Amino acid sequence: MADPKHPGHFTDDFKRQIVSLCNAGKPPSETMREHDLGSTTPRRRIDPIDAAGSPHAADNRTPEQNRIIESERENKRLRMEAGVLKQAAPISARR
Repeated sequence: MADPKHPGHFTDDFKRQIVSLCNAGKPPSETMREHDLGSTTPRRRIDPIDAAGSPHAADNRTPEQNRIIESERENKRLRMEAGVLKQAAPISARR
């Protein structure tokens, strides 16, 4: 069920249980009502676990997707560093 420290988060075991119920033929709407879940929760749980066996998005990415995400992070970091240097240049030029 929900993690007591984070009421909106579910354990991996619970997510897998929901997926196994739906894969066994139980309608997602019935599973949703029984476990007091949101209307899209069963579908959001079923698709990633069926695709790669893991409920975590990072485990379900292809190497190409991981490379793109890492490139975007590096690009963001470099833009931030360039912005800091642009702001610092006039200050150091005054000295």
